[in-house]
Amino acid sequence: MSYRPLCTRGKTAVLTVAVAVALLAGCDGLETGGSSVGSGPDATAGRAASPLTNPDGTKPGLGALTAEADKAKARKLVDELTVKGRGPKTGYERDKFGYAWMDTADGVPLARNGCDTRNDLLKLHGRDVEFRNGSDCVVVSMNLYDPYTGKDIAWKKAKATEVQIDHVVPLSYAWQMGASRWSKEKRQQLANDVLNLLPVSGSTNSAKRDSGPASWLPPNKSIRCSYAVRFAQVAEKYELPVTAPDKRMMLEQCQG
Repeated sequence: MSYRPLCTRGKTAVLTVAVAVALLAGCDGLETGGSSVGSGPDATAGRAASPLTNPDGTKPGLGALTAEADKAKARKLVDELTVKGRGPKTGYERDKFGYAWMDTADGVPLARNGCDTRNDLLKLHGRDVEFRNGSDCVVVSMNLYDPYTGKDIAWKKAKATEVQIDHVVPLSYAWQMGASRWSKEKRQQLANDVLNLLPVSGSTNSAKRDSGPASWLPPNKSIRCSYAVRFAQVAEKYELPVTAPDKRMMLEQCQG
């Protein structure tokens, strides 16, 4: 399934300013021909949704929260999370959450669309996306704005690990907080839910490992409240508790 924006270029020689603005407002980017997708010149312009207006994670990017009203909403969301101690990692295996990037985890956005979860995420968050010849699924190059570092990444599939898909709530963290008792289906949902997934710098993702917010936060300080909100949204959706230190740290990131 292709996610190219449905924009049509007008053939009229002259357009009024009002019509031009309306057309631009209705499209994130214009198809540039072949199998590539453009989405505007600036890294964050129109491509970094606030987590407060993106509760299912289907909009691209992770926009910073700066308004006091938004930070207050963020604190309220975090404050409602249940607190619990982190249990043992005994028995944890990645395969307990299904094989990596499965397209068959029912109950989450973009499932069973003929494209694996990783490529779905690259298409959703990338700009100037190019696909493998004959495919509208396999991404071979793109430009990515990484919210964790605040930097642009010009990514090529030849160096695949330069961009990794981060589980905002790490799977082993979830296992220790109660997912060890979940059904296989629920664990597969968490592992493939776009709400819990962000493509980011590979080295940054590797540094995070299975840390909660008390042990790791994005290097880009401007995004830390948004990261706390996304972590809280996932925890709320899957009825996962967080540790007391994690909750304190999340609240701290969204102070006015």
